[in-house]
Amino acid sequence: MKGGRQRLKHKAKEFLRSLGTCWKDANGRKMETATKTARRRSLFKAVLNVAHKFLALLVRWLSQTIYGEHGKQMPPITNLILMESATSLAAKIRTRKLTSVEVTQAFIDRCKEVNPLLNCVVDERFEEALRDAERADKLVASGTMTVEQLEREKPFLGVPISTKDCIRVQGLLHTSGIWYRRNVRGEKDARTIELMRQAGAIPFALTNVSECCMWWESVNTIHGRSRNPYDANRIVGGSSGGEGCIQAAAASPFGLGSDIGGSIRMPAFFNGIFGHKPSKFVVSNEGQYPEALSEEQTSFLGIGPMCRYATDLKPVMRIIADEHAAKLRLDEPVDLKQVKFFYQPNDGGAHLVSPVDLDIRDAMEKVMAHFRATVKAEVRKVSLEKLRQSAPIWFANMKTPSKIGFDAQLANLQGTVNPWLELLKWPLNQSRHTLVGILTALTERGGVQYGSESYHYYVRQRNELANEFREMLGENGVFIYPTHPTVAPYHNEPLIRALNFSYTAIINVLGLPATAVPLGVGREGLPIGLQVVGGVNQDRLCLAVACELERTFGGWVAPEVKA
Repeated sequence: MKGGRQRLKHKAKEFLRSLGTCWKDANGRKMETATKTARRRSLFKAVLNVAHKFLALLVRWLSQTIYGEHGKQMPPITNLILMESATSLAAKIRTRKLTSVEVTQAFIDRCKEVNPLLNCVVDERFEEALRDAERADKLVASGTMTVEQLEREKPFLGVPISTKDCIRVQGLLHTSGIWYRRNVRGEKDARTIELMRQAGAIPFALTNVSECCMWWESVNTIHGRSRNPYDANRIVGGSSGGEGCIQAAAASPFGLGSDIGGSIRMPAFFNGIFGHKPSKFVVSNEGQYPEALSEEQTSFLGIGPMCRYATDLKPVMRIIADEHAAKLRLDEPVDLKQVKFFYQPNDGGAHLVSPVDLDIRDAMEKVMAHFRATVKAEVRKVSLEKLRQSAPIWFANMKTPSKIGFDAQLANLQGTVNPWLELLKWPLNQSRHTLVGILTALTERGGVQYGSESYHYYVRQRNELANEFREMLGENGVFIYPTHPTVAPYHNEPLIRALNFSYTAIINVLGLPATAVPLGVGREGLPIGLQVVGGVNQDRLCLAVACELERTFGGWVAPEVKA
């Protein structure tokens, strides 16, 4: 009996051991299978990246063959009024050194001079603007307000301002590049335009955008394609591309753009000007189309200033932030020696994203050397691993519970377009939509779906990255990062380099302020620059760094006109 129990015990132990061995074998096979799958995915991604780089090189060669090395030259700047900042012009108007009529006429003439080549202006109110200018001059001449009162209450009295064709201006087109909105006009000003008018600015020109403001080249079937002032064969960016273009061409003293994935900062970078995306929920988005479809999207979207001179950024922000200006503490002095500078030269090698140009890397090193050696600030190189996932994080977090798709946006929310039919019509030049608009409508229903496991994964990734930024920046830190990995590509090239916008887009989903800062031109004769990112509501740090970089590296450089 005792021997039987022992044999039973022994068999039980053997059985348990065999179960453990089976479990280990099964688990080992699972792990081996998972490892093999991961290796296959990694190999596939590596092969795809190599193929993508080869395709990008091929398309660049084809572009150079088709377009040539350089496009047509922009007319030279001959009127010195065009070289002034908006702030300087306002000061000269209220002290009677210049009249608003002189200034407004100068920029109208410049628009007429450059627009046949650049195609940046899509609508205007030139005659009305001149009448507004006459009224501004009469107010100054009347003496009913002192110079100090004008500076305080109407800081931009008599200065013309432009904006993109998605920010509503009373009486002007409000198409957002959508064919079915080609005859829509603004019934009243957007809140930001209203605020700028109250500050004395005079809206005078409306600028081109991408279709539905959702692509980073400004081209649509209503107004056509805008061209870069530094090389007409290159893009101006999007969706505020026409605005970046008009500023760089010195055809407007300053303007407003909007940014949900880099739509201020990319055009600012490609055109060599300054552009600021504000902190989330600081500037009203009222009067902008398309509208954000959720509170999340509203936090990503921001209207901000675009201009040639850094000195204009803060006064515009003070106006358009309205009741939220106080929490930005814009007038609080910034001691750059006390600011902590963090920088990362690239995204760590994201999938299907171009490597950062050598000129941009060199510029970043010079900037950091300046802050380290001259300013004597604390400078630290960092490696934020999650930036490698910038594109998927942005795409996932842009998803909303709304049933409104891009096919409905293209139809101006009056039903939907059939993207498959439009794709068949496009090669025959019969479609009313751009190729990228059609492809967006076709693909947006795919990928990560709102509420799915993948969606929640990328929301967590965003939140974790936001925490990393919060801990790193605190209240006195800035993050220096490429605005874009390459200088302005040739027209249509963004189709092959689609995910390059991720360098700016990731900042939107974090809700952080960021300023695109020009740093001259690179070896191709095209603008280069960086973006300065701050903590939430620390916009003043970004603006202070922008001013310092302008003083040190020169800021905007007028497009060269070759003989």
